[in-house]
Amino acid sequence: MKNLVYLSVLFCLIISCKNDKPSTEEEGMAQREPVVFDGITETIKPGDDFFHHVNKTWYDNAVIADDQVGVGAYRFLNIPQQELLQNILEEVSTEKHPAGSVEQMVGDFYASGMDTLSINERGSSPIQPILDRIDAIADIPAIMDFVANQLKTGDYSMLIPYISPDQENSSLNILHMAQTGLGLPDRDYYFQEDSSTKSIQDAYKTYLTTLFELVGDENAQANAAIVYDIEKRLATSHKTRIERRVIKENYHKMAVSDLDKDQPNIGWSTLFTTLGMHVDSIDVRQPAYHEKLNAMLTAVPLSQWKLYLKAHSLSSHDGILSKPFQDAAFAYSKVLSGQAEQQSRSLQMVRRVDRQIGFALGKLYVKRYFNEDAKKRALQLVNNFQKTLEKRIDALDWMSDSTKVKAKDKLFAISKKIGYPDVWREYDGVTISRDQFFENVVALRKNDYEYNLKQLNKAPNREEWHTTPSTVTAYYNPSLNEIVFPAGILQSPYFDLYADDAVNYGGIGMVIGHEFTHAFDDQGAQYDKNGNVTNWWTEDDYTKFKEKTQQIIEQYDAFTVLDSVHLKGALTVGENTADNGGIAIAYDAFKMTEQGKDTTKIGGYTPDQRFFLSIARIWRVKTRDEFLRNYVATDPHSPPVWRVNGPLMNFTPFYEAFNVKEGEANFRTEEERIKIW
Repeated sequence: MKNLVYLSVLFCLIISCKNDKPSTEEEGMAQREPVVFDGITETIKPGDDFFHHVNKTWYDNAVIADDQVGVGAYRFLNIPQQELLQNILEEVSTEKHPAGSVEQMVGDFYASGMDTLSINERGSSPIQPILDRIDAIADIPAIMDFVANQLKTGDYSMLIPYISPDQENSSLNILHMAQTGLGLPDRDYYFQEDSSTKSIQDAYKTYLTTLFELVGDENAQANAAIVYDIEKRLATSHKTRIERRVIKENYHKMAVSDLDKDQPNIGWSTLFTTLGMHVDSIDVRQPAYHEKLNAMLTAVPLSQWKLYLKAHSLSSHDGILSKPFQDAAFAYSKVLSGQAEQQSRSLQMVRRVDRQIGFALGKLYVKRYFNEDAKKRALQLVNNFQKTLEKRIDALDWMSDSTKVKAKDKLFAISKKIGYPDVWREYDGVTISRDQFFENVVALRKNDYEYNLKQLNKAPNREEWHTTPSTVTAYYNPSLNEIVFPAGILQSPYFDLYADDAVNYGGIGMVIGHEFTHAFDDQGAQYDKNGNVTNWWTEDDYTKFKEKTQQIIEQYDAFTVLDSVHLKGALTVGENTADNGGIAIAYDAFKMTEQGKDTTKIGGYTPDQRFFLSIARIWRVKTRDEFLRNYVATDPHSPPVWRVNGPLMNFTPFYEAFNVKEGEANFRTEEERIKIW
């Protein structure tokens, strides 16, 4: 139910770090002390399990807070990041600012969400007009009219449109429609029978029941079962996450006139008129879903569809209604994630402000916390890594010269965005009030819709960012052939302006190399330098490339967590390819530095050893078992332990740095070590 609309396909490396406003570079260099790698567990050999060789002492002592699903680096270092954003919000929300200013908008939005007394007093009343409109629905066209109007307020139920470049003509934004309509995390959750999945199914049914009870439904449990059954029937048409990785099989340009004939119950032309969209063709990503929806619109009684719409509307708004709705949502998510307690209201609101008006908040964040020297240094590194990858492409023994030329053309066409946008997203036309939290959220959702709608049938906005500057992440966008490193990631432990090169090249270096490699992973390799899906390979070269990615799939299929839960190699192949390539690129770039050419030890470790220790340190994470189980089932990234051990078992310089020998658990012969880029 809680679907997110993406304006483009982003290959992301979601990572986190501690924020610290450094002094000038000169002062920092003068005060510099070497990064210390302590807590090494010598009883675990690097060749047996390098992740735990470096991190086990920390892991055994790390405590996951009751209001968290994990602790450590990776996405969980967003916690101190959120505290910095909270500092900003607490300050601006207690002062009066000019109407429409950045400070007024983010401050009053935060204040409105912190006014829990008023929110709780209102109960379900803010959403009652929506429920009343559902009750008034009299036929199928009225269903679709309701769905269309709710889409404009960010309420996605049975349709999920988004606007992004046409993958066969990347110079034009078109409308795409993707499968949706479910409340569980994935279609497979409706059909698996193991005890863990059954407990999630039961928790979700309880959640639906509670939503109905909270709005006075006397048949809540029975009606929840009806909604669940509709979702399960829709789920039969869904492609799996692995199937959705096949680019060309998830692109179907269809004429609206043909859709009207084939799927009259959806009423596409009328739908687009209501949405204010002028289109004669669209990309239907997964046609089977919309065919199923069209058939079910008549097969399922109107009264049951109205229950479905109520459930999805309530779910879409549960986080902005009174506490009982929020508690119901948390009770369900608790079973999914293992999180014991809800986060404080202030931290919840920090995330919501960042999610809904994040570029306004990002302006304040960059001004207060971002070091411009970090931006300059990061750009230098990115440029150096680009040249490093060029050399690696030249040295490939499996790729022909003609394909190498095109690969390098694409490589040097990649645009780079560092720190924050040159042109900031504005929130024109939005009025934020301190005492209307529900209405503020809806207004911002409407603004998002209108902002995106203006980009339909136009050239992509190449100044646009698809993540806020304060977000601790990095991504490669194949449609625009760009890599993005927000301010949030350009901090320790991934990036330290004053650390030795080994630490930075093993930290942010792996990230940079990872994102560059995404341009040439199983999906990225299908896009040319302009962002069009087209074959720029020779047939023989592409066959060899597919054979190598298949090796990655098979290798990671064999890895397990929680004793017996196998990774999904076909789901994670893109990220695993990028991890393997990222380390190799980062190491080559490091070896061109003065420290990389040296052997002088720091803290008892050679430069090469410090490079690999830094890699293990940036994936230092401990999670709850429930979270990890769901992560493996749904996330395209491998768990942190295998983001370290997996690539390193394929990388010969690691063997040499730590004298890895045959017989050790992660030892692979030279012939078994997989090398793509």
